[in-house]
Amino acid sequence: MGCGLAGWLAVKAYKQPVSVLVVIHTPDLRVLLLERADHPGYWQSVTGSRNPGETPEQTAIREVREETGIEADECVLTDWNLSNTYEIYPQWRHRYAPGVSHNTEHVFGLRVPHPVPVTLSAREHLRYVWVPREEAMKMVFSPSNAEAIEKLDKIAGKP
Repeated sequence: MGCGLAGWLAVKAYKQPVSVLVVIHTPDLRVLLLERADHPGYWQSVTGSRNPGETPEQTAIREVREETGIEADECVLTDWNLSNTYEIYPQWRHRYAPGVSHNTEHVFGLRVPHPVPVTLSAREHLRYVWVPREEAMKMVFSPSNAEAIEKLDKIAGKP
């Protein structure tokens, strides 16, 4: 029996089926949306899966930094105490362990003082826009994202 690589089992790192959705907004309820690089035309708020050992808040802070360059801990990050469980879109199921079909998403809001410049992760997003809340609700592809944006005026409070 040899000592070659054929004897080793490759272990695939699957995404955890726990994620965050972070609605980044200004006091006057302009919302930051990002266009997905892997699906042009799909707009969304910041999203991302939890890494092992992270709390949802730590995941939110990390994902905001990775996807936008914004330092969430320097702004007003709020846990909305909302979570959504939804079926993972078939085109993204391969990222999860076999048999995993649903994800639990924890919703946060991040208030910034005004529409700030964003540094995109090129492998994840093509471009960004700051749009009024009503327009953002229509642009996002995810129903849970649209519902979160719809609740923005009640949760974040109108100026």
